Amino acid sequence: MEQDIPLIKLAETLPNTEYNPEQFPGLVMRIKDPKTSALIFSSGKVVCTGAKSMLKVRESINAIIKNIEKIRIRITAKPVIKVQNMVASGSIGMDLNLNYLAMHLENTEYEPEQFPGLVYKLQGTRATFLLFSNGKLVCTGTKSEKMLNEAVDMLIVHLKKYQGKK
Repeated sequence: MEQDIPLIKLAETLPNTEYNPEQFPGLVMRIKDPKTSALIFSSGKVVCTGAKSMLKVRESINAIIKNIEKIRIRITAKPVIKVQNMVASGSIGMDLNLNYLAMHLENTEYEPEQFPGLVYKLQGTRATFLLFSNGKLVCTGTKSEKMLNEAVDMLIVHLKKYQGKK
């Protein structure tokens, strides 16, 4: 927001906030529409999570600004929005033998007694995948759709090498 924000005053005024500076220096603000959450820091920096598109991010930031203005703090700067991390989910349409993959792929973590998914950090990218035996996946760590698509394409190339292996 390019200006300091009085978090105590914000927390005392707005019902949709949580602020416990002894545990965490940021204030949590929950936005109903679009359904997102924001971490607001006294420096004016904001981290917005949960938005499904850049349009929804902008709508959330506008809602945050309106909330801040309720405590008579005027935000004059136009916030610069920068994607730091995308989370995507989908399916690659093939069954996966996670035990086999855990033994043969590098950079994996798999503890089926703890969690049914295999964690796979794809080398050469920032992408980390959660892979499930039914072919469903979650990808995190990319910053754009282009990076995401490239990582998924690389993943599929890697997985096809092991398809049908027991």
